[in-house]
Amino acid sequence: MEQTLSTPSTPQPVTARRAWLLVGAAAMSWLVAYNVIESLANWLTYGLLGLAPSSQLGASLAFFLYDVPKILLLLSGMIFAITILRSFFSPERTRALLGGKREGVGNVLAASLGIVTPFCSCSAVPLFIGFVESGIPLGVTFSFLIAAPMVNEVALVMLFGMFGWQVAGLYLVAGLSIAIVAGVVIGRLKLERDVEDFVWQIKGGGGAVAGEHPTWAQRFTQAWESTREIVGKVWLYVVIGIAVGAGIHGYVPADALAGVMGAEAWWSVPAAVLLGVPLYANAAGVIPVVQALMAKGAALGTVLAFMMAVVALSLPELIILRRVLKPRLIATFVGVVALGIIAIGYLFNLVI
Repeated sequence: MEQTLSTPSTPQPVTARRAWLLVGAAAMSWLVAYNVIESLANWLTYGLLGLAPSSQLGASLAFFLYDVPKILLLLSGMIFAITILRSFFSPERTRALLGGKREGVGNVLAASLGIVTPFCSCSAVPLFIGFVESGIPLGVTFSFLIAAPMVNEVALVMLFGMFGWQVAGLYLVAGLSIAIVAGVVIGRLKLERDVEDFVWQIKGGGGAVAGEHPTWAQRFTQAWESTREIVGKVWLYVVIGIAVGAGIHGYVPADALAGVMGAEAWWSVPAAVLLGVPLYANAAGVIPVVQALMAKGAALGTVLAFMMAVVALSLPELIILRRVLKPRLIATFVGVVALGIIAIGYLFNLVI
């Protein structure tokens, strides 16, 4: 009878309470770290090392020391949160929402969802894995991954304030169109075999299973394991990608960009796209560059093509994506999106 009274369920509240305390402490530490890394990066670069803020090396190093921990923190937090969220939804339910529609409808829904989600291009890996794990078709997944960084709500507001609703509306329609069309094309090419094997091996491990009701402690444990596994596989690619972006950030001359995009020639749009690929910034961060280029007389379509290439085809993103995609799929992704951006650039230059 003694053993009956000491039921195994009695320690559960303690376990759940401990789990919540650990997650709360981790969340507070995450917030503190995220809010101090920029000041710490500047102090290390300009204070401890004594580099000048105006120097190319100083700008590059400060960028690197700030963005590496920032992206890794965002990556970890996002994987943890996405795993928790997915624990409430079965793969079948997610697949029914985005994957069970006729061709094109799922791409429209995914691209529209991407517009309202605040993800940067370097969030691509956990998002891609999460979509694949849920059984969402590859083309629909790419519609989301393209729209999420390309169409940014902050950029929309800034474009509206600087250039009016017509330019902001064109940016929205163009980004949405590219994401939908590119996703449909990639889906029809049937390139699932060009996704790295480890992504398929962990497929299906993160969603809720029908009939099961995991505790919060179990959800947190699963989220931590997913975070550790994915970050462990991609962190080096993140560091390399940001190192490339930092070097370009500090050493690419702005006057050279303006000279190319201010040229009234047929090759200015594809040249703007090629120039945008190596750069690293989000849509809001590149808006001041857009304004400066337009002030120098660059055509709107050429400048918007440059901005879209920066945020949707950045070299750091492609380096990070290489961890989950094989070269042929990356090349297909770049080719399809680049052609769409170039077409939009020419169209804008013709009608405006």
